[in-house]
Amino acid sequence: MGRMTWAFKMLFRILWNAEVARRVERALSDGCPAALPAPAKRDEPPPAPKPPARSEALTLLAALQREARFVDLVQEPLDAYADAQIGAAARDVLRDCRRVLQRLFAIEPLVNQDEGSPVDVPPGYDAGRFRLTGNVAGQPPFQGRLVHHGWQAAHCQLPVWSGSQQSTHVIAAAEVEVASGGG
Repeated sequence: MGRMTWAFKMLFRILWNAEVARRVERALSDGCPAALPAPAKRDEPPPAPKPPARSEALTLLAALQREARFVDLVQEPLDAYADAQIGAAARDVLRDCRRVLQRLFAIEPLVNQDEGSPVDVPPGYDAGRFRLTGNVAGQPPFQGRLVHHGWQAAHCQLPVWSGSQQSTHVIAAAEVEVASGGG
């Protein structure tokens, strides 16, 4: 190995290993050679390349499209259809969307009471759990009528996306029916 190669190897060993740097410093100041330790061997494999990042919102939207055709329904111009046709199409899409949301989030009511029933809002309530409307004055506790029970997710289990960098924003792939066996 040439001296230039040794110099580069030594440079990097000095930069990354404090003990090597101290020994070289001592050797240079004392004028005597220092035994350098062998480089530490790594047993662990190099880290795997990170997959491309994708928004969890797009992953959810892709699941709703794949399993319920949600985007197709929302993007379809509806002017040419009768209300009954739209309702019939929406019924299947909404049922399948509900299935997807239940599987991924296990959505359940936040307040387990009927809408219209009396409800107590405790002191120190969380504004993320209760949105107060009407004549809100003074300090809690408040009493009111439940207008909407709210929703919460019992869990969140989005599918893991494993696509390419080029498809990070794809919600649904273009479908192509090939008529013959070649180009």
